Amino acid sequence: MATEATTTSKFPESDLRPIPQPPDFHPAIVVPTQNNGLRFWQLMVAGSIAGSVEHMAMFPVDTIKTHMQALRSCPIKPVGIRQAFRSIIKTDGPSALYRGIWAMGLGAGPAHAVYFSFYEVSKKYLSGNNPNNSAAHAISGVFATVSSDAVFTPMDMVKQRLQIGNGTYKGVWDCIKRVMREEGFGAFYASYRTTVLMNAPFTAVHFTTYEAVKRGLREISPEHVNGDEEEGMLIHATAGAAAGGLAAAVTTPLDVVKTQLQCQGVCGCDRFKSSSISDVFRTILKKDGYRGLARGWLPRMLFHAPAAAICWSTYEAAKSFFQDVNGDSNVA
Repeated sequence: MATEATTTSKFPESDLRPIPQPPDFHPAIVVPTQNNGLRFWQLMVAGSIAGSVEHMAMFPVDTIKTHMQALRSCPIKPVGIRQAFRSIIKTDGPSALYRGIWAMGLGAGPAHAVYFSFYEVSKKYLSGNNPNNSAAHAISGVFATVSSDAVFTPMDMVKQRLQIGNGTYKGVWDCIKRVMREEGFGAFYASYRTTVLMNAPFTAVHFTTYEAVKRGLREISPEHVNGDEEEGMLIHATAGAAAGGLAAAVTTPLDVVKTQLQCQGVCGCDRFKSSSISDVFRTILKKDGYRGLARGWLPRMLFHAPAAAICWSTYEAAKSFFQDVNGDSNVA
């Protein structure tokens, strides 16, 4: 008893201090927020810039692809990229590679503004805050292309006619006026159904592949390993190139049909009785065989792989710019 009293007196309760315990460690799981707080008009501007840069940079390759896919009345012979390029240069000179670029400029900006903004909004609504929802990415891509193709198809038709026209039209406005006068308004949308049928699987494959590859690259990137959640331009470019190349290869046959419908009656190209996809398919198979459905697949891949890399890199850079602007305005 004496010992207990002595101990109590030497160590009064008021002198005892609790030993602080280390807090429980709960690693934070960082989930990228959808749209990152960007406004709708900012998504449209970012998409418009990305689409314009993409198509302007890759326009010569698109011209070569169009020449390879156009079905003429004369007997068909296999045409490679070098043959098509030399033929264009020899016949019309280097400037012919850029014929129709203004039509592309008029259409690509507004169409891609619709394209990316609709994709981001649909993805946010359908994904349920799950950035790994591949089905949401695919469905959002389909919504995006249906809406953007309604904007882009008329200018795409004008662009392709100018690309192979060989002086048939004086320019964008001359082509628009003559088509309207000679063929009617419906000619601008003759390929719309084919375009949507082509671009629906194209964008479904494209966006799903892009998001999946970007996520995979992000997991193995040094920045992610070091705890930095920022995605570099190299990740966006690589994921975009993989997505664009794969989607282009899968949908080449429908792209051939689209080109046939848009270029019919121009510079010796066949004219079809209707815009039925099956009729065009049968005509191509009868005249050129199954190889006709694969015409232009290589330049199409050579177009879409770097084009998608350029487009996604530009788009993500524009989004980052607007995020910084929004952050500065919130701080102010």
